[in-house]
Amino acid sequence: MSYQRNRANAVADRSNLYDDVTNKIIAELEAGRFPWVQPWGTAVAKAPLSLPRNASTSRAYSGINVLILWGAVIEHGFPTQGWLTYRQALALGGNVRKGERGTTVVYADRFVPNDEKTRAREAGEAAQAIPFLKRFTVFNIEQCEELPDEIAAFAPPPATGLIEPGVAALIEATGIEFRIGGNRAYYAPAHDYVQVPPPQAYFEAINWHRTALHELGHASGHKSRLDRDLSGSFGSRKYAFEELVAEISAAFSCAALGIVPTVRHADYIGSWLEVLRQDNRAIVRAASQASKAADWLLGHLHDDVAAQVEMDEANGRRAA
Repeated sequence: MSYQRNRANAVADRSNLYDDVTNKIIAELEAGRFPWVQPWGTAVAKAPLSLPRNASTSRAYSGINVLILWGAVIEHGFPTQGWLTYRQALALGGNVRKGERGTTVVYADRFVPNDEKTRAREAGEAAQAIPFLKRFTVFNIEQCEELPDEIAAFAPPPATGLIEPGVAALIEATGIEFRIGGNRAYYAPAHDYVQVPPPQAYFEAINWHRTALHELGHASGHKSRLDRDLSGSFGSRKYAFEELVAEISAAFSCAALGIVPTVRHADYIGSWLEVLRQDNRAIVRAASQASKAADWLLGHLHDDVAAQVEMDEANGRRAA
C-alpha cells in the first residue's frame, strides 16, 4: 500500500512541477520572448554570456535548468552565472543574505523503495523503480555574502576556441559531412549531411555560424549518434519538437562558444506552443535532448583540442 501511495505522490509532484515549468515557458513564448535566447550584451543583461554553473563544483547546469537560470539572471539583473545551494554557501564560509529568494531548479532520477524491494523479493519479481523529479533551490552568488574571494569573483572558464575559429574546429572534429553552397540551410537525415549557404549569403556573417550550429544540432540526432526520432514530416508535432530541440541546442552551443544566440526559426512559435500545451513534459524533454546534442558536439571539440595538446607535448618531448 505504501509503495502505491509513494508512486501516486511522486506522479502528482512530477506532474505539478512539469506544469509549473511548462506554463512559465508558454507564457514567455506567448509574450514573444524565447527562453533560450536572452538579451546578452544589452543594458538588461549584466552577466556574461555563458552556461550557468555551480560556483562550488564548477559543474555546468544542463537541460531545462539552463533556461530557468538564464531567465533568473536576466529577470533579476544578476551580474554572474554562478549559483550555490544554501548549504554550499555555508560550507564555503559564507551565507545567503537575509530576505533573498532563491530560484527553483530540478533534478530527475529513479529509486526503488525498501517496501517495493521486499514485495518484489517475496513475489519473485523484478523491483519497480519510481521516477522522481526533485525540486531544490539555488541562489546566485550575488545573493550571498562572506564568500571566499575566488568564489565571489566567480566567472566560468572561457571556452576553448572562440566564435568563428571554434565553430570551424567543431565542424571538422565532429566528422559530419558539411557542405557549403546552395540557397538554403538544412540537414538531410537520409544521406546524413548538413548543407549551409556560404557566409557571404548572410546579411551578418555571424548568422552563418548560428545556422551551422542549428543544423549540426539536427545531425547529432542521426541513428549513428544520439538516435533521436527525425521521421517527422513538415507541419507535424514530431517535426516541431525536433526543431525545438535544434533551436535550444544551438543556443547552448552558441553560449559555450561565446556567440550570442538568436532565434533561427521564430515562425515555428505556433507549432511549439501547440506541442507544449498538449504535453506538459515536452519542454523538459526538449531541453534535455538539446543539452545532450550540444554536449555531443562540443565534446568533439574538446577531445580534438586535448588530442592536439597531447600531440604537441609529445613532439616537445621528442624535440628535447
